[in-house]
Amino acid sequence: MSAETTEADGIPGKRSLRPLGGVLAAMAVSLTGTRISAVALPWFVLVTTGNATQTGLVAFCEMTPYVVIKALTGPLVDGIGPRTVSWTTDLASATAAAAIPLLHALGLLSFPLLLVLVALIGAARSPGDLAKEVMVPEAAERGRVPLERATGLSGVIERLSTTVGLAVGGSLVALLGPLTGLAVNAGCFALGSVITKLALPRGMGHTVDAAPSQAGKTEPGPEAGPGYWRRFGEGFAFLRGQQLLLTVIVLITITNLLDTAFASVLRPVWASESGHGPAAIGLMGSVLGAAAVCGSLIAAVVAHRLRRRVVVLGGFLLAGAPRFLILAFDVPLGVVLAVFAVSGFGVGFVNPVLGAVQVERIPRRMLGRVNALGDALAWAGIPLGGLLAGAAVTTAGLVPVLVACGITYFLATTLAGLRPEWREMDRGRGRGVVEPRSEDDATQDRADAAT
Repeated sequence: MSAETTEADGIPGKRSLRPLGGVLAAMAVSLTGTRISAVALPWFVLVTTGNATQTGLVAFCEMTPYVVIKALTGPLVDGIGPRTVSWTTDLASATAAAAIPLLHALGLLSFPLLLVLVALIGAARSPGDLAKEVMVPEAAERGRVPLERATGLSGVIERLSTTVGLAVGGSLVALLGPLTGLAVNAGCFALGSVITKLALPRGMGHTVDAAPSQAGKTEPGPEAGPGYWRRFGEGFAFLRGQQLLLTVIVLITITNLLDTAFASVLRPVWASESGHGPAAIGLMGSVLGAAAVCGSLIAAVVAHRLRRRVVVLGGFLLAGAPRFLILAFDVPLGVVLAVFAVSGFGVGFVNPVLGAVQVERIPRRMLGRVNALGDALAWAGIPLGGLLAGAAVTTAGLVPVLVACGITYFLATTLAGLRPEWREMDRGRGRGVVEPRSEDDATQDRADAAT
């Protein structure tokens, strides 16, 4: 039985870049909206309450359900299919995001209700983000695109969305107010849902447990693969045996906590106390994002020729501590932007390499469930980042917290790089490395799962 059919049938056949372009486009608009909200939402809370602790509480209420649900969503993404999960959850995020400015305009938006709505946004956004990540390797296979290049392009999209989103968010908040930014965020989620639903091929994001039928198509049978908890247990058991991935996850947990503290509390408070305002937030993010795009583009082209361990550690050294420490000093905005440009360049090299290492080590049929667990663990510190930063700034002031976070970032990344398992990061080292696989292998996985 041949796996080669037409694109209209939704089954991978001849080389096509349409799936990869569709996934990247959906990622771009959804992430852009999220970055706009990253400026608008904290500023809205800060100017309406004047309380850094409440600003951190909003970030906590958004990211806690994001992390918890992501840990549990992987088997569902593998079972239902990432394409369906992506467009439905983006639509749910759009609805919850649109309710914030609408209820505020009607005078019905209390602070507890705001917390509920941001929690709903986080809960819906989590499986949507995961589903898009899971579709990238399949899209790369369909387009015969090298894995590092596909993950590098995904990193470019993420950084470009950060650049555009923060710039637009800062401008919208400065000119039209934060609620306008939140409304635009809702529109971006809705557009992402439309792209995923209409632009991607019908067979894109098939369920991994789908069995091939006699007609050459894939369809889930009445006993199509293991149940939810078995999938969850398989993913947990696999991840537990991957020491390199676990070490990377612990490091990312720490850096994510610090990055969230920076974005949701420290940077807005600095912008308010320094008098630069929300426009400076957008400008800083845009400079960092533009430099990160350059770094990601270079990584997409040359990262597969470089030593991964050196690239990742160098990227972290540039990306982390300098951003925190420069805001602790009274320096001109131009100096701050220069440091952010250097940090952004380093950021651009980290995710493409880590993404390639992750995909290589995880069997394709388990990608959703293992990614979900890994991401949930790596994001476990995010809900606490804003909450702890808000309380720390209220207690100790902004400058001591910035210095403490910068030092912690430096120590965490440096010490992690000295661990022996990080030597396995370079291609060809370590056990259990799974190289990018052909569509024939993916088809066999689906057949195995069905039996």
